Amino acid sequence: MLALSRKKGEALMINNDIEITVLDIKGEQVKIGISAPKQVPVYRKEVYLQIQEANKEATNNAAAVKEQLASLFQ
Repeated sequence: MLALSRKKGEALMINNDIEITVLDIKGEQVKIGISAPKQVPVYRKEVYLQIQEANKEATNNAAAVKEQLASLFQ
């Protein structure tokens, strides 16, 4: 992990097209802005993990449905 110190208004670049800017700092909370191309998904980590879990469940359910259908037509 790369750890960088930034002050309010300062930014960092990822690749040539993603900019992360420190917008505000209040106590222990930091507000950041992310500027990225539309095709680059940006999620809060907790939302990303929920999406991953939902995708896993959907894959498992699809496999179960496929097995059920296969057993019906045998």
